[in-house]
Amino acid sequence: MVSAANRARNPARSSVWLENRTARPAARRAEQPEGLDRDRIVATAIRLLDAEGLGKLSMRRIATELNVTAMSLYWYVDTKDDILELAVDAVFGELPLTDPDDGQDWRVHLRRLAADYREVLVRHPWVSAILNTYLNIGPHSIAFAEAVQKIIRTTGLPPAARTGATAAVFQFAYGFGTMEGNYIQRCAASGLTVDEYYGEAMAAFKADEQMAEQLDELKDVIDTHAGRTVTEIWDADFSFALDLMIAGIEAMVERAGEG
Repeated sequence: MVSAANRARNPARSSVWLENRTARPAARRAEQPEGLDRDRIVATAIRLLDAEGLGKLSMRRIATELNVTAMSLYWYVDTKDDILELAVDAVFGELPLTDPDDGQDWRVHLRRLAADYREVLVRHPWVSAILNTYLNIGPHSIAFAEAVQKIIRTTGLPPAARTGATAAVFQFAYGFGTMEGNYIQRCAASGLTVDEYYGEAMAAFKADEQMAEQLDELKDVIDTHAGRTVTEIWDADFSFALDLMIAGIEAMVERAGEG
């Protein structure tokens, strides 16, 4: 078993996916709650994380939701970190991965996977906060990484450029999804819809003399968004940014060919 202390000392070697978890002795199986398993624990944790956030998650909270004792959870996991790591991988399992060799253009695959990644981060805003805490070597995380690499390979970029292209697209999607998810959470906490929050924020900016001057400088940009919802603005910005990166990949492929 990996203790919380060992995990903190050796984060690069500590993962629920690297543990050699031997089966519990059969004689003690009767002590386990009926119907409880890892999948149910993780699903419950995800539901609580979505509803209440990271700060309120605890072994006791999960156990209460499952109507079992907190000690019952330790039949299946050693620490709360185990649950969080398993939860992150389960969330990656929500990504509808497609086969990059299905004959469709790489641009189609890249746009779709980047958009799906953004949507998952918005749907589960707690993921962004802990994504880099773990090694993320679970089956769903690896499947996502492999899908990304297959798509990037089909772009025609030389090997030395592929990691940079991957970072440009998917770190952008990560940042966009993270900011969008945080905004939605803040709106929910204030009891407002995203459009109501935006409207009140704009009204506050216009009422402030200094901020009003800055808004005047952005009037042409703001006017282009008139009549759009916040979600429509986000979608348009995300789509255009992806177009820019795809155009950049195309340009770099062409440059490599000329070399």
